[in-house]
Amino acid sequence: MKYKQRKKAFILLADGTIFHGKSIGKEGSAFGEVCFNTGTTGYQEIFTDPSYYGQLMVTTNAHIGNYGTKEDEVESDDVKIAGLICKNFSFNYSRPAADASLEEFFEKHNTLAIADVDTRALVSYIRDNGAMNAVITTEVDNIDALKEQLAEFPSMKGLELASKVSTKEPYFVGDENATYKIAALDIGIKKNILRNLAKRDAYIKVFPYNSKFEELEAFNPDGYFLSNGPGDPEPLSDAINLAKEIIANNKPLFGICLGHQVIALANGISTYKMHNGHRGINHPVKNLVTGKGEITSQNHGFAINREETEANSNVEITHVHLNDHTVAGIKLKDKNCFSVQYHPEASPGPNDSLYLFDQFIENIKNN
Repeated sequence: MKYKQRKKAFILLADGTIFHGKSIGKEGSAFGEVCFNTGTTGYQEIFTDPSYYGQLMVTTNAHIGNYGTKEDEVESDDVKIAGLICKNFSFNYSRPAADASLEEFFEKHNTLAIADVDTRALVSYIRDNGAMNAVITTEVDNIDALKEQLAEFPSMKGLELASKVSTKEPYFVGDENATYKIAALDIGIKKNILRNLAKRDAYIKVFPYNSKFEELEAFNPDGYFLSNGPGDPEPLSDAINLAKEIIANNKPLFGICLGHQVIALANGISTYKMHNGHRGINHPVKNLVTGKGEITSQNHGFAINREETEANSNVEITHVHLNDHTVAGIKLKDKNCFSVQYHPEASPGPNDSLYLFDQFIENIKNN
């Protein structure tokens, strides 16, 4: 068993509330919007998910790090969270298949983490008061300066972050001799989405967040995909215009999470910042088309306006979140386009939503 002297640390919330803990290793400060994920497993996938860029992640599961890390269990090339807040951090791990400890993983990616925090109290506070900016720090004697810096830190509302995580240059995934070609817009794409598309006999070209319709069209794709991603969808004017053009040309289009919100905005439906968002691996969704329930993985802090969606004669609500009745999926009645506000590729146990990739391929076949 590994023991080490660890520095005092704390979380300072934007409203001045402080929660105390201890550092894991790296010292300093990290700023971001504080949010929480209720998943019991999948911490490595969470930490590397581009949708979490710039957020301080609170994990509600009591033990983090106990099964180590594995090189191929990542959703991007590096850690995307701004920092980690947890209760019990495991410096040792017991899984034979693991490549390294979570401590070593964080050292490699220069990530700040603090533990020994009363995460139940912190999550309860966020639930009551909403997501807000915060700082995690080992600079416990520097509170006044940290408060000043925190006051200047930008709010997630109105913040465009897709450009921070998107690819700089187009790249390809899958077999170039595959049956279907898909043009994917990277506004924070996860690797497992690309794997799921490639598994379905698709060759994918991934484009930067600000690519034009003409650039995607030059690939001569059979279908188009808008990815998940971080930040507020409303500033993504390039992606919204791209979605409008794809829809106007009636090309097969599928969107997940941020991509879902972009499709809604392209159809005149507004989005809003949620009180504390949906982040976890067991969110219940009802498919209104089939009448079936799905257990889903979710990660979003914004949602589309339900009243405006219901009032739009061209849009049908296909899925609803059963906890708060937010819109979890839509399709356009007169176009080859659909989207969902959750992650069918995540499959944290249930595979309830993998059919959505099959549905996309069917839409391409029937186009």
